[in-house]
Amino acid sequence: MHMVFAGRMIEWRGPAPFYFVPVPEEQSADVRQVASAATYGWGVVPVEARIGAVAFGTSLFPRDGGYLLPVKSAVRAPLGLAPGDEVTVEMTVVLPG
Repeated sequence: MHMVFAGRMIEWRGPAPFYFVPVPEEQSADVRQVASAATYGWGVVPVEARIGAVAFGTSLFPRDGGYLLPVKSAVRAPLGLAPGDEVTVEMTVVLPG
């Protein structure tokens, strides 16, 4: 399942800051349709994603009926991304197989 969406990067403060792009409702609904087949536990869904020229693998975190796409510093730093930046994400849910 491949999708493209735009979103604003957010910062989640905890013991260490984490950065995410919320997956819009329409795309979250699509992910929910395959989540049970894709998840490897705790409701996380493995994906391959791309922001700009940087491709990366990660897992979506379920949150409030939707999903958050984690954006590691290895992705943010080369692109100069900061909280509040609008990004376009290309993303494919990775199904086992």
